[in-house]
Amino acid sequence: MLVLVVGPSGAGKDTVLGMARQALTGDPRFRFVRRVVTRPADAGGEDHEAVTEDAFAGRAFALCWQAHGLRYGIPLDVVDDVARGIVVVANVSRGIIAEAAVRFPVRVIEVTAPPEILVRRLTERGRETADDVAKRLARDVAIPDDVSVDTIMNDRTPAEAADRFVAALNRAALSVPPG
Repeated sequence: MLVLVVGPSGAGKDTVLGMARQALTGDPRFRFVRRVVTRPADAGGEDHEAVTEDAFAGRAFALCWQAHGLRYGIPLDVVDDVARGIVVVANVSRGIIAEAAVRFPVRVIEVTAPPEILVRRLTERGRETADDVAKRLARDVAIPDDVSVDTIMNDRTPAEAADRFVAALNRAALSVPPG
């Protein structure tokens, strides 16, 4: 199964994902995917594989999309992991959910936070202008109705959100037939 992690910018997806990855280290049921992004490696935020536009264009991906002036990709080898019954966890754009659901068994974990927290977090990370922050927050992409969704409200401590996230991943793993 492919677990698609989505949510607005500033919701804390990377923090929660990192804590969940650490909590589940060594658990063979899960693979946390490192995205390929046309963003410099030192841009801050998530641990990603930084590539140029040309390098990105020359690769094959299980899923790829564009958002915020960047290109994102999920490595092609996740197809084999999903086929073997591994729960593959990937941070993706909400706009790619429908395509992913056609190609893979999917669940969505939406990490979100109240608007005032999103604004504060985006401003604190300092990667964007106030106008860019406003544009990110204005973006609203609906999650398809026919996809199973767990929503994690990340408005308290990161550890609390990570605990709820790990619980959602364990529920997902229970729904995967043995490989």
